Amino acid sequence: MNSVYEKLKLCLDSVRKKTDFRPEAALVLGSGLGDYADGIQVCQTVDYSEIEGFPVSTVPGHKGRFVFGYVKDVPVVIMQGRVHYYEGYPMTDVVLPTRLMGLMGAKKLILTNAAGGVNFDFVPGDFMLITDHITTGIPSPLIGPNPEELGTRFPDMSEVYSLRLRNIIKEEAGKLGISLKEGVYVQLTGPAYETPAEIRMFRSWGADAVGMSTACEAMAARHMGMEVCGISCITNLAAGMTTKKLDHQEVQETADRVAGQFKQLITEVIGAI
Repeated sequence: MNSVYEKLKLCLDSVRKKTDFRPEAALVLGSGLGDYADGIQVCQTVDYSEIEGFPVSTVPGHKGRFVFGYVKDVPVVIMQGRVHYYEGYPMTDVVLPTRLMGLMGAKKLILTNAAGGVNFDFVPGDFMLITDHITTGIPSPLIGPNPEELGTRFPDMSEVYSLRLRNIIKEEAGKLGISLKEGVYVQLTGPAYETPAEIRMFRSWGADAVGMSTACEAMAARHMGMEVCGISCITNLAAGMTTKKLDHQEVQETADRVAGQFKQLITEVIGAI
């Protein structure tokens, strides 16, 4: 058996000893949305530390647990805290939680994050619907022997972010009166913020936002055949676009400020997909 798949099965068996909950949708909570899971109809929680072989998040503000429950009668599994490549884990461990949620039964994946704006039309507090991504700056999670149980060796990535789900998100945002930008997300390794020269380069590539997560998870999910969508909260303008220096506190403060609207949108989207 492929070692990546073997580890996944070990984690799945560990979760199944604690709950037999079968989610239809999976949600990954980014910065500022961590407490969203506390407001749903919770059936059970499982800390990452309780799952054999599971990578544990070390980032402040990431609780580090799965929450199982219902949002508008939809059975969901929520990642309350994600694992990042910059924490020192191999990329296969970074996407292990995403794959695990797929093996639990989730067919749809909603990814959220805090991101830096690369597009000069964006302002902190904007929401950006991810239409595509660029992963040149990170290793692919699909490198290495292919786990045939998960998907094909050479998966198509021409529509990573489902057009159907994107249309639903735009419709629900319109009903709520929430302004929604659209754009391309670039994932880099972090943990340092980008240089002004790098941001100019990404803008020339057609990027609109930049961050340290999400795209690798989307790639792993599409490899498994999951339907994926993603929303970024633009928490700051990237390096060189203003005279301000970047720090994590600003990211957290902006994410917290617009969290109410973000949570509203996520709830309606889950109900509609």
